Amino acid sequence: MAKFLIAYDLKQQGQNYTCIINKLKALGAFHSQKSVWLLKTNTTNVAALRDHLKDDLDENDQVIVVQFDEAWASWNMNDNATYLNG
Repeated sequence: MAKFLIAYDLKQQGQNYTCIINKLKALGAFHSQKSVWLLKTNTTNVAALRDHLKDDLDENDQVIVVQFDEAWASWNMNDNATYLNG
């Protein structure tokens, strides 16, 4: 199963995060930190995931999708480790 780190920044103050949050939840993503999510999926197409998410973003917003392998480390983030290792 592929693992991804997804982070976004909605540039306009007071912007509604609901659309992107709902999409991430529907994908089964784990809310790691403020605007950082982790995703385990059978999909390996980084660009397709990015495109799926950016459809709900404004032109000045930012999103990054990074696929990573088994090598990762965290500190004091037990829920993250449980999600990634589960």
